[in-house]
Amino acid sequence: MLLAIAREPTARLRDVADAIGITERAAQAIVADLEAAGYLHRERVGRRNEYTVNPAGHFRHPAEADRRIGDLLALFTDSRITG
Repeated sequence: MLLAIAREPTARLRDVADAIGITERAAQAIVADLEAAGYLHRERVGRRNEYTVNPAGHFRHPAEADRRIGDLLALFTDSRITG
């Protein structure tokens, strides 16, 4: 979910859910969790939401706590997400 949003921050959650094979309701729950954890920021732009990934955020699991989200996303996206 985080990777799909990083690639297309203005996409509708319905479209992201379809692309990754989950329900729209599940996508909404995941985004709410990511936002509450500080991995995403949501901003209302007109009638849509635009999402910004916090690349400086660290993984929660102790084994990966020293790793940044942006470093992982950079492996899978065309451009480096910095922060």
